[in-house]
This record gives sequence, C-alpha cells and structure tokens, in this order.
Amino acid sequence: MRVTVLGTGDTTGTPTPGCECDTCQAAIERGVERTRFSVHVENEATGESLLVDVSPDVRYQLLRDDVALPDAVVVTHIHFDHLDGLGNAYRLFGSLPVYAANETDPNTGESVAETIDRKYDYLDRIEVRSQPPLEPFETCGFTVTLLPVEHPPLVCYGLTIEDETGAKLSITGDTNFAVPDASRDQLAGADLLLADAIVPARLCEHHPLGGRHENDAGVPRTFGTKHMTTEGALSLARELNADRTRLVHVSHFPTPDEAFCDHAAVDGEQYEL
Repeated sequence: MRVTVLGTGDTTGTPTPGCECDTCQAAIERGVERTRFSVHVENEATGESLLVDVSPDVRYQLLRDDVALPDAVVVTHIHFDHLDGLGNAYRLFGSLPVYAANETDPNTGESVAETIDRKYDYLDRIEVRSQPPLEPFETCGFTVTLLPVEHPPLVCYGLTIEDETGAKLSITGDTNFAVPDASRDQLAGADLLLADAIVPARLCEHHPLGGRHENDAGVPRTFGTKHMTTEGALSLARELNADRTRLVHVSHFPTPDEAFCDHAAVDGEQYEL
C-alpha cells in the first residue's frame, strides 16, 4: 500500500491564518504546511484508494499531492476538521461508500454513522455504511478495523488498515493517552503508526485543565483531556512496537524546533508499506 499523509495539522493548521508566531513563520520560510487531518491510502494491487477522514482542505490536498480520488472513505469522528470536507462529494466524488462506527454516542444520541447520514442526507452520492467497532470489514481490497479511543466528550476511533501482503497502517485517531487495551492490541505491530501529538508536555501548564496520564517521571502524556502530548505519543509508539512513527495533528504552539522535530510529520509525506 502507498500511504500519503495529506493533512497533519490540528483544527487551525500551520501556518494558522493571521498568526505571526515563530512556528507559523518557520513553516512559511521552509515551504511546508500542516493542513487539517486526512490520509490517502492506495491499494496498488487493485488500483483503489481509501481516504481516512475528510478534511475541510481535502480538495486542495488532492490537487497538491496529485493522488487519485477516493473509492471509499472512513470517518473517525464528527469534529469538523475530520468530516466537513465530505461536502465535496456533491460534484468532486462519484458514488462514495462512507464507513463509520455504529456505536451510539451518549452525548449526541447518534452514532458517527448516523450523524453523517443526517448531516449529508442531501448528497445522493454518499452511501453511509455503519460498522461495529473492533470488527474488521473489507473495502478497497483492505481489511479495516475501527478501534475505540478516548477523545472526550465525543466517541472517536482509531483504525488499522491491512493489505493482502500483511502490510499494516495504524492510526490512533484523535485521542488522549488512555487508549483502551483492546484497541492497543489491534494497533500494535504496525509498519507505520500515525499518532496524535498536539503539543509537547511542557505546554500542559498553559491548558486550563493541565495535563493527564503522567509517566513515572511526572511528564503528562495527555494535554488537557483530548489529545496526546509529544511524549505521550512517542511512549505509546514504543509500547505498540511500531516500525515507524509519524506524529500528526500537530499544532502551531510548539517552538519551530519542537514543531519540526524528526518525528513530526508535515503534509505530503508518502510511504510504501
């Protein structure tokens, strides 16, 4: 499989519009960016492509990185930076299966699949296919499994994607460090792990809720309640024994050295698994 990381940023992206911070300026000077999260996975054996999450920037991402239009989509959760690009299905995509979890969210009274079906009921080209978490399904020649993670207050899912050769991509989804054991078991052993890492742990002191899930040295592995710190993501990656780890959903709040460290992905990175 060929993995193209289309969008590696958080909800505002980097550079953030109107921001003159050192990291946004460094991104401009280096000619790199982090648009909102989306991943393109091509099955070279079948010629099909799967899109994980539909960034509001997806039209631009597909053009910029010159990848094929998706034959199917998987949506991890209903936050706008992972879903709202689906409106492009009106004229950009053909008939499009959209896979999402069928587990009811007590905060919304709907599953992710039901929310998508309701929100985009005007798009005849979209066919929402609800899936039970932790149960594999087939699409685009891949075996895909949605995995519950922790991104309060909404339900959210990571996932694994495997092809017929045994190559494996694991994506944590938006999550704090408290990924359930059953999901950790499935995420383990990936050829490539894309791990949510919004800021370094030192910035937890600036969050109203501080940090969570400290390690033995007292370093927070969760920033607030929703996302992992850089340290948390790398700790999880070691536990999962990933061959290669790239940090995604990175914000513009770290310093340039932190934001563009060796582990931190930028848009357009491509991997053959």
